[in-house]
Amino acid sequence: MDGGRRESFMREALDEALRGWGLTNPNPMVGAVIVRDGMVIGKGFHRGAGLPHAEIEALADVRRRGGDPAGSEMYVTLEPCCTTGRTGPCTEAILAAGVKKVVVGSVDPNPRHAGRGIERLKSCGVEVETGVLERECAKLNYSFFKWIVSGRPFVTLKLATTLDGRISTASGDSKWVTGEAARSRVQKLRQLADAIMVGGETLRRDAPRLTVREPADWPRQPLRIVATRDAELAAKLAELYPDGRVEAVNLPDVSAWDGFLLDLGRRNMVNLLIEGGGELAASALAAHAVDRAEFHIAPKILGGRGSRPAVGGADPELMAMAQTMRNVEVARLGDDVMISGDL
Repeated sequence: MDGGRRESFMREALDEALRGWGLTNPNPMVGAVIVRDGMVIGKGFHRGAGLPHAEIEALADVRRRGGDPAGSEMYVTLEPCCTTGRTGPCTEAILAAGVKKVVVGSVDPNPRHAGRGIERLKSCGVEVETGVLERECAKLNYSFFKWIVSGRPFVTLKLATTLDGRISTASGDSKWVTGEAARSRVQKLRQLADAIMVGGETLRRDAPRLTVREPADWPRQPLRIVATRDAELAAKLAELYPDGRVEAVNLPDVSAWDGFLLDLGRRNMVNLLIEGGGELAASALAAHAVDRAEFHIAPKILGGRGSRPAVGGADPELMAMAQTMRNVEVARLGDDVMISGDL
């Protein structure tokens, strides 16, 4: 089969994987498509931890349609597992179904598993091809890869700013810096988050709900984390958030970030979303705790020496001290612009 057709089927598998957006943690998002004679005969995605993996869903879909997967090709965004956890090994299900070829987008980064599923399939006579749309398949699960290898969550810093880098007026008014499209993007980020973090000043000023509101029936609300040294504010959190999904943390200096992130990782938190304010952003950046930054920039110029900057902290002495983003992406969000990249 030519490369274009292979990529087309892998893109279908990626589309399937995205149906699990925000629902699979601490597992990765995975999609699978099964093909015979150039036609898709079944597909599936992982719906949540403890539920069947994408490969099993796709095989079941073939059978629901009255087909037989024997002799078919499977396209899967992540290397099939070969170990037993809450579900059985996908490699054994693939072998039992008689699939003749497996096309893998991304190899499992877990040192305990990497390549083992591929080798198991090859040793049993299944043809395996790897690296089809590898970058796109890996990008889908950067947060899972970070967590499974390092034990720490993937940290995204999201800030909404004016053109001149302000997040609020001197009095603290910040509603609204950006428009509806940008706020909808924030809802997508919150869907993926296991925890959302803000600073104490942001809490006092805005009293944000820090919940997923789109869609209204979202089943997996993130933990709220408030970074504060104010014991009185910390004591009020239960009153402010009566559902109990809230914690306070004191990060007295940048050295405290590593232990904080390791603790979240041990609690199976794969994604941490930091939504501000400026001093919390500065602390996270200074600790090199941020994996990806996403700035939503409104076409507004606020001005004012007292207006609050997107990132506070100590004054740098040299431009060379600036942190530079890599793999930068630019997109429109209505009238606003999103600039994001890796740190």
